Amino acid sequence: MKKLFIAEKPSVAAEFAKALKVPTGRKNGYLEGDDIIVTWCVGHLVTMSYPEKYDERLKRWSLDTLPFLPKEFKYEIIDGVKNQFTIVSNLLNREDVDTIYICTDSGREGEYIYRLVDMMANVQGKIRKRVWIDSQTEDEILRGIREAKDWSEYDNLSAAAFLRAKEDYLMGINFSRILTLKYSRNVASFLKLDRAVLSVGRVMTCVVGMVVNREREIRNFVKTPFYKVLAKFENQGMFIDGEWKVNEKSKYFNSPMLYKDNGFREKIYAQKLIEHVEEIANENGREAEVLSNEKKKEVKNPPLLFNLAEAQNECSKRFKISPDETLKIIQELYEKKLVTYPRTDARVLSSAVAKEIDKNIKGLCKFSALADFANNILEKGAYKNISKTKYVNDSQITDHYAIIPTGFGNMNSLGRLQMLIYELICRRFLAIFYPPAIYQKFAIKFGIGDEIFIANTKVCVERGFLDILSPVKTEGEDDETGDNQNPEYIKMISSLRKGSKLTIDSLSIKEGETVPPKRYSSGSIILAMENAGQLIEDEELRSQIKGSGIGTSATRADILKKLFSIKYLALNKKTQIITPTLFGEIVYEVVNCSISQLLNPELTASWEKGLTMVSNGDITSEEYMTKLERFVGIRCLNVKQLNNQYSLNAVFEEVSKEYKGMKG
Repeated sequence: MKKLFIAEKPSVAAEFAKALKVPTGRKNGYLEGDDIIVTWCVGHLVTMSYPEKYDERLKRWSLDTLPFLPKEFKYEIIDGVKNQFTIVSNLLNREDVDTIYICTDSGREGEYIYRLVDMMANVQGKIRKRVWIDSQTEDEILRGIREAKDWSEYDNLSAAAFLRAKEDYLMGINFSRILTLKYSRNVASFLKLDRAVLSVGRVMTCVVGMVVNREREIRNFVKTPFYKVLAKFENQGMFIDGEWKVNEKSKYFNSPMLYKDNGFREKIYAQKLIEHVEEIANENGREAEVLSNEKKKEVKNPPLLFNLAEAQNECSKRFKISPDETLKIIQELYEKKLVTYPRTDARVLSSAVAKEIDKNIKGLCKFSALADFANNILEKGAYKNISKTKYVNDSQITDHYAIIPTGFGNMNSLGRLQMLIYELICRRFLAIFYPPAIYQKFAIKFGIGDEIFIANTKVCVERGFLDILSPVKTEGEDDETGDNQNPEYIKMISSLRKGSKLTIDSLSIKEGETVPPKRYSSGSIILAMENAGQLIEDEELRSQIKGSGIGTSATRADILKKLFSIKYLALNKKTQIITPTLFGEIVYEVVNCSISQLLNPELTASWEKGLTMVSNGDITSEEYMTKLERFVGIRCLNVKQLNNQYSLNAVFEEVSKEYKGMKG
């Protein structure tokens, strides 16, 4: 009897065939050896049927046929891949095949791809085993085959995958149809279009809401000017900059002209403060006195490893590429065996991987740009206690650990951008084996009469992991080590004591103004989706956030890509900044007045959390489906009862003013 291995795509099937020593002489859609057959899907072979396959009358969109909530879902083979489906189906049902090894991508979507094929092929009486791997190296493939579990172990994951598809299908079909039927005429008329189909979805509509809300925050933001007073102090031929801060003895204590506690609302008062301080300074021989010098050591650990969202954000900032391009490149690196599985949400390693992590490091000794770092880690044995650190945590891993280099693969075939991203992943990985960066922080308080100036200085005394990460910092990015690294300067700063006297070199005014929130970039929107609508810029804080995000690591890039293609959002390819279009804002207003819940990131994230609970076996598919059908059904009925089409025109007019009369 023979064993059949089925992969998600031909390139992956080829790697399995190589590892299993199957002859490479390709037949029509499969490879066959003495006791092993290797075949492949080409992505999805099966899809959900449109409503008209249930009833021809449903082809015509009508309010009377909504909500559409079938009790049994229909599926069909995708037209363009029917030939490969037939080949795969025949192989799955061959009498001489007794065991099927499922080798599709190790995640929810990969599980869904195979389960659909199995269902449509009506496979009976076969042993099915699930191969779960983290990279495509030969060792990992063979390990995955050895440790393959019965496919029933993944039934909950499969259930979640089917539910996710049903959820997107029901919300997309019902809400897109009902909002188009209800409001399309208004939208098309306003935008001067022949017709307007309103595409609505569980995740995509929420993302539109996030971008529109951010844009409106920016529009409504009122700048507040402020004026700070700075002092430059001289000591031993070197200078320290201090910033005035109000205190209880200050001339301006509790003044209504203050902006916070370190500036003024009007320039004239900043100038008056300078005149006041100059007068005191001249009376005291232009000397300032050190009132205190607080020293504090700051330890900064290497960042956590890359998951897909973090990698997409980093590549958006550094290389100005979109999340889908980043995913494409990391997927290519994965298929070249250079990195581990890309579609992961984890930022840590598993304890099992940590035990053999020296293999990954040894492989990087062949990478000339990083060989010295890798050799240093190995020589010092810095990897030996990694399992006791925050970088290893089995409880934070669901399907896969973080993206790391395998230590294998051929780099010679990499293009420039592929190489840059590969190096980025390698540096982030090696950094966790290096010591922390150590900073010395100084908070120096200067007194000029009753007025106080504060100088905050940060110097790096031990670079640690920065030796690995800083060479790849973004052009124009602040140096992680801080300013004033001159040893003489550090010595001078450290020597200042209470009562020390410094010369006042100059006083000046620094003008500033409050700034609006930043627009989302293609990278920061991915992070915001991961954190359920919050843009959390602090990396350490992000790592502590628990809970489900909007969409998944596997789907977020595609969702953005779709929103750009249907012109709800616009992407500046040079800067990767995202803005809404007029069409997108109008769709936002339509949803806001009809099914506003779709704009709520927390609600959208709760659906994703529900799917995770199904995966974990915490709730049943039936429980989830009941809630889903109720949600869709009630919202459709509510929209039917609305009579607000014409009141929307005034809202559209108001929105369009922001687009300077350019409609579309």
